[in-house]
Amino acid sequence: MNQNAVKTDALKQNQITEGVIWKQLLLFFFPILFGTFFQQLYNTADAVIVGRFVGKEALAAVGGPTGPLINLLIGFFIGLSSGAGVIISQFYGARQEERVNKAVHTAIAFSILCGVIVMVVGIVTAPYALKAMGTPDEILYYAVLYIRIYFVGVIPNLVYNMGAGILRAIGDSKRPLYFLIASCFTNIILDIIFVVYWHMGVAGAAIATIISQLVSAVLVILVLIRSKEAYRLVPKAIGIDQDMLQRIIRIGFPAGLQSVMYSSSNIIIQSSVNSLGTDTIAAWTAYGKIDSVFWMIISAFGISITTFVGQNYGAGKKDRVYKGIRVCMVMSFASAIVLSALLFTFGNYVYLLFTTDAAVIEKGTEILRYLAPTFFTYVCIEIYSGALRGAGDCWIPMIITSLGVCALRVMWICVAVPLRPTIETVIFSYPLTWAVTSILFIIYFNWFGKLRRKRFPALFKKKLS
Repeated sequence: MNQNAVKTDALKQNQITEGVIWKQLLLFFFPILFGTFFQQLYNTADAVIVGRFVGKEALAAVGGPTGPLINLLIGFFIGLSSGAGVIISQFYGARQEERVNKAVHTAIAFSILCGVIVMVVGIVTAPYALKAMGTPDEILYYAVLYIRIYFVGVIPNLVYNMGAGILRAIGDSKRPLYFLIASCFTNIILDIIFVVYWHMGVAGAAIATIISQLVSAVLVILVLIRSKEAYRLVPKAIGIDQDMLQRIIRIGFPAGLQSVMYSSSNIIIQSSVNSLGTDTIAAWTAYGKIDSVFWMIISAFGISITTFVGQNYGAGKKDRVYKGIRVCMVMSFASAIVLSALLFTFGNYVYLLFTTDAAVIEKGTEILRYLAPTFFTYVCIEIYSGALRGAGDCWIPMIITSLGVCALRVMWICVAVPLRPTIETVIFSYPLTWAVTSILFIIYFNWFGKLRRKRFPALFKKKLS
């Protein structure tokens, strides 16, 4: 096949800028959703197997205080890497192939560099951070062991996330799904071998996780290397183009900073939970795995709308951008309401996957039934911020989120929890901050939307530069 034929096929395959909006969103959404599901599944597998075969102390360690710390460092990078996804989707939508290629090689080099930094920082600082969070002594050893092993294998994790982001940016959400399925089953099989049969405890669960992440990283790199399109990866050409890196950071840094703010507020919340005892920590850990179903769905919609807006923005299709946002918003609200009803009604049975401890199940069910009905209050935050990010507007959404979610949440924890130190007081910070931030996003987006509608024609005549 000659080069022109390859380009023609690529144009035909890129229906994000052409097809029926709701169909294209769903075709992109479901692979992302299932991919996120399998990504969560191998994390959940660690908690399930460790909780059932090692004990509630190990369960609390694997998913409790270690989770926010991992999210703090990994989340910052993933936020930064979202800048690469936006840049690539815009260049791809505008058919600027040379810039797509340059962005891909810079993005992969950047992921490797960040992986080295995150690995060193994570291994060195984890014990001190866990102690500062007030992690109980009975789970501190398990938590330190798990998190240090996890960070040893963090480079493949970051490479996979960057590579998957590149594929999604050009409209391919299926292959990242296939890689995560392979990674998930690898992790589950190794969890069973290392923890159940070899009795390696939390160390076995951590080793299983990093091996599975290596599998997904190798698969995504092989696909990029074998591609014939503009996003083809040539290993010896991997390097950082300073201009492209500046573009990536300029768009990705607000998202990375926003993730840090989220994670920092969650660390403060985890510290408050840690003071309530091992049963509550274990219940909170299990709840985090259960409510991850909601985060998988809403995150998939957010990634979908970011890519949809990015490519249509690059192609100059203003009406399609706004129609896509409205359609995505309706689907997201419907999904949140249905899921809330299901979890509220049947979620307590899911706790049996993690533990048979009656006190943990009772406390976990209490948390779940308190928070599940409030999930819908978060929808506007994810969809509007994803859409704005796809158009390259990142700083104001980051400021809104930082103030509305993170600062307000920390203020609530610092003021309200000391007055009434219960789990209900702690978790009320979630619906409170979601609702406030959603209102701020609605106000800002409507202002932004009206402004952009007036200026869209002039903006779209300019080339992406």
